[in-house]
Amino acid sequence: MNTIKKFFQVFGLLVFLSVFIYLLLPSPSEPPPLPQSRRSTEPGDMGQIPGLFAAYYTNLSRSEVLNYYQNYFIRSSLLDIPFITYRLNHPPEYTWQVLRETEHSSFLEELVHPFRESWFINGYEPLKDPFAKEGQELANFKFDGQEYSLKVQVLQKDSSVFIRLVIFILSVFCLIWLGRQVRQIYNRWQNTVDF
Repeated sequence: MNTIKKFFQVFGLLVFLSVFIYLLLPSPSEPPPLPQSRRSTEPGDMGQIPGLFAAYYTNLSRSEVLNYYQNYFIRSSLLDIPFITYRLNHPPEYTWQVLRETEHSSFLEELVHPFRESWFINGYEPLKDPFAKEGQELANFKFDGQEYSLKVQVLQKDSSVFIRLVIFILSVFCLIWLGRQVRQIYNRWQNTVDF
């Protein structure tokens, strides 16, 4: 019985240290410019939104854009360590809460590192506008004399390392407390049941 208890203590300590280090690692570096694209110089895309990396006009597909950013997001800028990463697909209406109320959107996806940071990738394809009224004339973007089918905005939402660690440590204390409560309930139950 003592070896099982020691095993769980060592295992718990290793998990605790792994998560602690994961929370301390630096965020992924800002990705290079989106290939085959033009950076937007419009006033709303030039630093007015905190955390906005950049906005681009492109003819790349949605999956090409998302795969490009995911390749940069999954690794830490320190030693190229891979992170646990997952993607969330939000409804386009959510863009108004993440970016601004006047922002157009055809899709909004979020790349997430649990308990850490997120990158929101907002894409607007005018020809696939989900909010277009019937009979409304739709056209691609025209920027610097060229036509583009997609406008992409990448926004980083980061969290403070201090806040991450406080939430993690509080979560560990809550799990320990919960485990003790479950053990007490089990022991009381076991004492009342005759086998």
